[in-house]
Amino acid sequence: MWERTLQDLIRGLRANKKDESKFISQAVDEIRQEIKSKDMELKAAAVLKLTYLNMLGYDMSWASFHVVEVMSSPRIHLKTVGYLAAVQSFQQDTDVLMLTTNLLKKDLSSKPEDVAVTLNGLSHIVTPDLARDLSQDLIAMLNHSRPHIRKRAVLALYKASVKYPEVLSHSMSRLKEKLEDPDPGVVAATVNVLCELAHQNPRDYLALAPQLFYLLTTSSNNWMLIKIIKLFGDLSPYEPRLVKKLQPPITDLITTTPAISLLYECVHTCITGGMLQGASGNALARTCVTKLAGFLQDSDQNLKYIALLAMVKIVPTHPELVAEYQDMIMSSINDQDISIRMRALDLISAMVSRNNLQPMVQQLLSHLVRTDSSTLPSATQSLSRYTGSPSPPAPTLGGSPSQSPAYRLTLSQRILSLGAQDVYENVVDFEWYISVLVDLAYVAGVDVGVEIRDQLVDITGRVRGARRYAVQLMVKLLSDDTFLLNASDAGSCAEVLWAAAWICGEYCGELAEPQKLLPYLLQPRLTAISPDITAVYLQAAMKVFGFWAAELADRWDDDDLPKVKDTVDMVLERTSDFVTHPDIEVQERAANILQLFTFVRADLSSYRPKTDAGFAYGESSNSPVFDGIAPAEPQFPKSLYLIRPLFGSYELNPVAPSAQASVPLPEGLDLSAWIVPPPDVSHVIEEGEEEPADGKHKKSRKGKGKESGKSKGKKRMERTEDERTTLLSGALETEEEKAEKELRRAERLERMRDDPYYLIDDRPSMKPNPVDVDSIPVVRLDDLPPLPQAVDPQLPNLRSSPAPVSFVIDRAGEMPEGAVHPASQPPERDSPSAFENAAPKTTTVPPSLVPQYDLGDEIPRTGSPQPIKVTRAKKKGTGGGKKKRTSKPDTPSSVPQAD
Repeated sequence: MWERTLQDLIRGLRANKKDESKFISQAVDEIRQEIKSKDMELKAAAVLKLTYLNMLGYDMSWASFHVVEVMSSPRIHLKTVGYLAAVQSFQQDTDVLMLTTNLLKKDLSSKPEDVAVTLNGLSHIVTPDLARDLSQDLIAMLNHSRPHIRKRAVLALYKASVKYPEVLSHSMSRLKEKLEDPDPGVVAATVNVLCELAHQNPRDYLALAPQLFYLLTTSSNNWMLIKIIKLFGDLSPYEPRLVKKLQPPITDLITTTPAISLLYECVHTCITGGMLQGASGNALARTCVTKLAGFLQDSDQNLKYIALLAMVKIVPTHPELVAEYQDMIMSSINDQDISIRMRALDLISAMVSRNNLQPMVQQLLSHLVRTDSSTLPSATQSLSRYTGSPSPPAPTLGGSPSQSPAYRLTLSQRILSLGAQDVYENVVDFEWYISVLVDLAYVAGVDVGVEIRDQLVDITGRVRGARRYAVQLMVKLLSDDTFLLNASDAGSCAEVLWAAAWICGEYCGELAEPQKLLPYLLQPRLTAISPDITAVYLQAAMKVFGFWAAELADRWDDDDLPKVKDTVDMVLERTSDFVTHPDIEVQERAANILQLFTFVRADLSSYRPKTDAGFAYGESSNSPVFDGIAPAEPQFPKSLYLIRPLFGSYELNPVAPSAQASVPLPEGLDLSAWIVPPPDVSHVIEEGEEEPADGKHKKSRKGKGKESGKSKGKKRMERTEDERTTLLSGALETEEEKAEKELRRAERLERMRDDPYYLIDDRPSMKPNPVDVDSIPVVRLDDLPPLPQAVDPQLPNLRSSPAPVSFVIDRAGEMPEGAVHPASQPPERDSPSAFENAAPKTTTVPPSLVPQYDLGDEIPRTGSPQPIKVTRAKKKGTGGGKKKRTSKPDTPSSVPQAD
């Protein structure tokens, strides 16, 4: 026998867990019969059971009318069941809500217990129509004699104002009166409502500031004080006088209250309300930071989190106060909670400066050191090979959350963003920072190789004083097999090899023994890494050999000939392996190297050492005489100067962002003119198409032979535009004509494919984008904020000399000759004369910071090379006399100037 109580329904559900759906279907059928009963008790019991099933996910919208019936019951316990079911099941689009307006009006004017139930239910089911129709009743309830009715009316009025904002214009005066209500519950409810309303438009509630300030200074209810302080945090930005008025009571609350929630809300309001400015604001800021530092030492993770979150907001205005607790903040990096670690990283990024960047980055880098056995060596192991010092034991991070790949990636990117912020504004020692980048490549364990590569290349180009150290460090990287062996592994940062090869090739003048680097640049294992890296390796090998050969020619000794031959043979032998590389760029560079070095080897084989006597007397009588001086043949193979001028004629400097726009347009250059005139009109117009009736084509073709090349192209272009206009204005083509036209166009494109003056785009055509791309603004995405400093670094510094060196960084970049730099700045740093030695910014060329190497008379190493004048001796038998020939400025000579 089915029992008609909720308790029996729950017992039946528990007893039929194996076939719950069948039991519920039977229960719903029983409820459908009970809910139609005229007995209100039975109907209410059925609605209550149906409400319970609705909480389990079963639909009860079909019983909405019966719910309204139970709501209209005069008995309070049945009315309560009806309002509970309405709150649970009614939605904004429920049809029967239109029938409840009069019912709600009647209940709001009924007994106090009925009013309380009605206000509670109305707060949940209110709609814009109900709020409009019942607003006056709700406002009247604010003056009810029962405090609990007034409190419920205030809260219900807020819900009605959300659906129907016009209610506020009629109720604001009553709400203001409720701030002085004798019942503290009503006052707290009113403050709560005002706090929510003020978030939308705080200016409308500035008039309530005196009453709210009185409550702030007299109330002892912590929860109401929290709401009042939040409300003042919204109001103070619109009324500056509030800041000074609020500082004393809020300071008193911060120093005396034992409630953590109230304390944090006071601190947060001080930050958001702008109360930390001025002399009194500095004292309040110190008080806030001291309280927040106490949260960092608490065992409660929630307090640590909110303390870090608040400090992130304080540090932009008072970084010196937050820096006093730097050790506590850095210790949060070791926390097991990922949210606390991320907030600590944000705070460190905001604290960073020139004074604390090094220890902070060093400590962050130590968190990336792995303790488990890995294919990649740890940073300390790699550094011990560089410095020769014993490797210190790695810190124990067993089970450390920093081993998570996502967190390691975030930490690595944060380290990179700290150093690169504002064009390395906070970096004082660039040798240290270059070593940090190399350390990060070893210990990151995530793919940040591209970012490290870009920074290494950028720093080496901008900071002349750090180039020699950078080249020495890159040589060690190239001689280390770690990255080559693990190039295919995830997180190996193999792109750092690209930077190492490029730097060693571009600044090979800093190499002590360049020839010893060639075997590493041409090792066979390069075929297993990325083709982009392999291509840079080959190019760097050619640059290194060219520099070494030219330097060897300046101090040539015939005993060096076997060494040069062996090096050339080694280069040819190893380069031959790359000629069949699958990448076309690697093939091309390898083929270029083979051709050049084949010529060098042939020249070395034909070279015969000459004795001093032969140079002095042997051929002097037959040699041509220039200005009374008989020049001698060079004492070294001429091919040693073959490669170096290809790469070393001009210095590679950083380029200013606006350099391209400042390049003056050469005189006589017309970018709109045709480089190659378009084909004849007879080839452009499709066959079978009628020419325009005006006879323009015939007229233009008659005068074709009389026109010059330039006028031909111009008239041809005009003629083609006229024809296109005529064709487009004609009737629509048929499908057969379109197909025939496409066939002729394909044939014409096939003919043009072999024409050297046409570039055919074979890429698949894409649908045109209807969006105007040129109208899209170009925006700059700012990088992550910088990081602060920490002492006790885990990794030793690569640089052997501990004394800091003053570096000059070229932040502006090079501008074209004659252009005025838009953002020229006075010299920075400690040495006022250092800027005079920086890279050239204008037409004048100041001396370089790096000592200039003697590259011979014909290959000057300056930022803007001067024309090279080369005087060559005339060959025998070509005639006597004296003759001088001057090479073009952009054509470097392969023979040194004769004396």
